[in-house]
Parts: sequence; C-alpha cells; structure tokens
Amino acid sequence: MADPKGFLTTARETPTRRPVDLRLLDWREVYETFPAERLEQQAGRCMDCGIPFCHNGCPLGNLIPEWNDLVWRHDWQAASERLHATNNFPEFTGRLCPAPCETACVLGINADPVTIKQVEVSIIDRAWDEGWVAPQPPSRLSGHTVAVIGSGPAGLAAAQQLARAGHTVAVYERADRIGGLLRYGIPEFKMEKHHLDRRLEQMEAEGVRFRPGIEVGIDMTADDLRRRYDAVIIAVGSTIGRDLPVEGRELGGIHQAMEFLPLANRVQEGDADVPVIDAGGRHVVIIGGGDTGADCLGTSHRHLAASVTQLEILPQPPEARPGSEPWPTYPMTYRV
Repeated sequence: MADPKGFLTTARETPTRRPVDLRLLDWREVYETFPAERLEQQAGRCMDCGIPFCHNGCPLGNLIPEWNDLVWRHDWQAASERLHATNNFPEFTGRLCPAPCETACVLGINADPVTIKQVEVSIIDRAWDEGWVAPQPPSRLSGHTVAVIGSGPAGLAAAQQLARAGHTVAVYERADRIGGLLRYGIPEFKMEKHHLDRRLEQMEAEGVRFRPGIEVGIDMTADDLRRRYDAVIIAVGSTIGRDLPVEGRELGGIHQAMEFLPLANRVQEGDADVPVIDAGGRHVVIIGGGDTGADCLGTSHRHLAASVTQLEILPQPPEARPGSEPWPTYPMTYRV
C-alpha cells in the first residue's frame, strides 16, 4: 500500500485552474502544472482497501491502488507500466473522464476521495517527458488483416492492441484527420491535440495504417472491406444531434453542437483564421447543461461572446452526494 497514514495526514489537493482572464486569451488546457512532490503525497492517501471499489468504478478496471503505491514510492516508470496494463491512452482518459473511480473510492465514504484522475494524468505526462512511452511493434506478423472503421478512442485502442498482436491493421476515418471526436469534438482547452498526435505517431511506428478521408458506405462498401480484410471492427461514433421540434427552429443562427465545435477545432488545426460559426460579439444561448453544453460554453467565451446563457431542463443538483445516490454510485452533483 501507499503511505499507511497518508489518508489521515494529507488533505486532498487538486491543481489550480489558470485565471479566467488568461484562459479567455488562448486555447491551452485549463489546469496549471501540479508539482511531482505534492502529487506523490496525494497518491499516498490511497488506503490498503480490502476491496478497492475504485476498480469497480473505473470502466477500464484500472489497477489504481498499484500505481498509486508506485508513485508514492517514487517509481514513476513502473507506475506507467501498470497504468498502461489496462489503458491504452491514459493521457486521454486522465483529461476527459469524469472519474467515477473517485466517487467509488472507499476513502470517499467519510472523507475526500483520492485524486485518482490527477495521479493518472501526471503519470502519463511524465512517462512521455521521460521517453518511457515507446512503440511496441510485434516480433512477427500473423498474416491476418483487420480493418477498423472509426478512429475515435475505441477504434484506436482496438487497432493498437491488434497491431501489437501481429495483425496488419488499417483504420478508416471519414474526416480528413484521424482522431474522431478527440480531434474535432473535444475542444483544445480540454485536451490539446499534441497529446493525440504523438500517440498516433507511436501507433504508426507499431505498424498501424491510417486511412483518413474515406467514408465507408460511400467511398468504399462493406463488401470491399470483407474482400480485402480477414476481419472488420466497427467503432463508429455519431455526429447526429438531438433536435428540438420547436417554433423557430428553422431560423438562422441556430446550430447543433457538432456543427459549432468542429469548426472551432479546425481553427486550432490551422485550417482557418476564424471559425465559420463565430460567437464573437454575439449573445449566445446554449440548450443543454451536460459536457457538450460545457464545451460550447468554453468555446463561446473564447470567441469573446457578448454574453452566454445556458439552459438545462433538470433542476440544479446538490453540491454534495444526495442520500438517494449512496456510495459507491456515481452521484448527480453540481460540478463547475
């Protein structure tokens, strides 16, 4: 286990957010760097749980107590290896996941839970900085070929695992760049795209072949794929938004989130100087208070909108876990 008394002696601490007035001037990520020494103390808050419920909370089954212990013992390289044992892309999940592991943390029953998400992203960022993340090409090829349709996180993870097993893998993506929603749906201020690009470089070095700009079903058929490959994996997402059949929906200036967000991301990719849909100087109304609405909120502010109003159909949830959603469930609480 980590520090036997860490959960008693060390308070939960999270990274400081960059000042709002500075964040509005760029598209960099929100949080400031968290010192390694303090991060090790946070990892030391992990207890020697008889049954670590964080495993159950994490959809990937990450070996959280193990890499917490290794970080506390200053063995960051071994922590990176344990983290990668269950997670191909911890630099993505460590930034984007809502961290159900933390709401399932045993310490969270009567105290603040371990900062699992911050430990995760700190491990992988240091691993990249230290050069510990290297291509892992197979020692021999199987002779089998696989097509993966869709280059979001699911498609990329499947492609990487298959390539490392020795199969020849091609990833098809209808957009002009690989990454799916990681590329064009997630704003830059949530995940800077150099994290995605360097992982793609690793995968190419492992033998994965990327085929952007090809829409399966239009540019090539399913029969074409069946003839060319031994197996096909369908890992597609959807950019079809949920519409509202309300009066005035047909008027100008009303856009789906997946029309608005990709255009903003394309500016960050250097495709344009200004977005085609620009909220700058406009009074913006966002319908929906979830993650996508939050992405539109941050994007509109960085466009320097005159005002932004966000509407949510549900009542504002409590700031603390309600009694109707007991530990270790993921509670509906107010998060800003």
